[in-house]
Amino acid sequence: MQQAFLDFVLQHYVAEGVEELEQSTLNPLLRLKYHDSITDAVADLGGKPDEIALAFAGFQKYLYQAQASA
Repeated sequence: MQQAFLDFVLQHYVAEGVEELEQSTLNPLLRLKYHDSITDAVADLGGKPDEIALAFAGFQKYLYQAQASA
């Protein structure tokens, strides 16, 4: 997943709270970032929608990994 989109998601996480990381927010976040175009989002992120969803869920474990080991 592209770093710019991850940064965008993390900015929303900081501003709005943990709810921004729920799977149900992926589509609205993609639409917000890519000017209401899921097609542009998929093209920019270079994958299939299912792969983008998996990456969105997968990167989240790294947010808490360092905290859990501290």
